[in-house]
Amino acid sequence: MRAGNTSEAELGFKQVALQYPQFAAPLVNLAILQRKDGNLEQAENTLKSAVVRESDSAVAWTELGATQRMRGEFQDAASSYEHALAADPRYAPAWRNLGVLSDLYLGDPDRALKAFEQYKEITGEDKPVSGWIAELRQRLGLPPVKREPAPATPGSPASPGPESAPGGSTPPEPAPASQPQPGASATGV
Repeated sequence: MRAGNTSEAELGFKQVALQYPQFAAPLVNLAILQRKDGNLEQAENTLKSAVVRESDSAVAWTELGATQRMRGEFQDAASSYEHALAADPRYAPAWRNLGVLSDLYLGDPDRALKAFEQYKEITGEDKPVSGWIAELRQRLGLPPVKREPAPATPGSPASPGPESAPGGSTPPEPAPASQPQPGASATGV
């Protein structure tokens, strides 16, 4: 399908949806095109058909929730995100969308915090989600999350190495010539 030819793409997705009625994916893709064209009601109806076809599709439920949010149907969107998470508790986009919806549209910072913490745990993403978590914790009057200390490296004060062994006076080994000495810049200047 050529870029920008949505009519051809829509026709293709409709044909695939007819050939494979058990799958939600062609309808999800069709609905995304409909949504991009501004046909939100049509996209929502298409996505509702998709979740009837494949009720355990976290992607279809999440796209339905996003479309409902765009239409101002915030409670329905939250319900769709919850369905997505029931289908796949590790589907990170549903957690992120639920967090945004809960915070900005539903005024539920507790739910938003839980959603963003789950999203971060699943993805390992630090920015911007850590900032959102910190801001929500502050609004809720919760203490900041303490960062895990970096794992100790051999020879660091947190991990005794040969240079700090009891009674030992073994000096640290000098850095190899190809590496700058501590305190020297990488360019040797």
